[in-house]
Amino acid sequence: MVVVADFSIENEIGANFIAGCDEAGRGPLCGPVVAAAVIFPNREIEIPVVIRDSKKMSAAQRAIAYDWITKNTIWATGQCTSAEIDELNILWASMCAMERAVAGLGQTPDMCLIDGNRVPKNLRGRAIIKGDAKSLSIAAASIIAKETRDKIMRELALEFPQYGWDRNAGYPTAQHLTAIEKYGITKYHRRTFGPIKERIKDET
Repeated sequence: MVVVADFSIENEIGANFIAGCDEAGRGPLCGPVVAAAVIFPNREIEIPVVIRDSKKMSAAQRAIAYDWITKNTIWATGQCTSAEIDELNILWASMCAMERAVAGLGQTPDMCLIDGNRVPKNLRGRAIIKGDAKSLSIAAASIIAKETRDKIMRELALEFPQYGWDRNAGYPTAQHLTAIEKYGITKYHRRTFGPIKERIKDET
């Protein structure tokens, strides 16, 4: 098994309950931003699946990892809706989603490891740039966040199938942009994001 990340950072800190935190969905034009928090209560456990940066995994690998992580860790997700993203901006909505994920753990972590360069103001933690490639806790959170958000977008695609969200997850693909031009925007689109904001401006 090839695992890029490990528990070196967690073991260096030495606390028992360390939560890895990551988010999915900063870049899409619609849908929520979803964060996940994951605690490995036993860092000596044998991990029989690939856990790494979710963006570097295949869909099949992520599905297998998601199943194992949800059965063997303490985990939770949190999200901010498209309306909240428009109100807060995507950075602060992402921070808020992480705080909600940690609050949902049911176990207060001794420390949070945050993917990126900023720690949410209400969390005790450490920011780690490219943390999903260094910390197994963060990598696991990246998988939970992405799998959760992809599922949400597949469900929203049942309501608005013309946008292809089950395939593009709301990202600004050519097909998605063409659908926006043809069918307009929905209640799930982020009205402060470039292509959507420009369309609203053109219509006023």
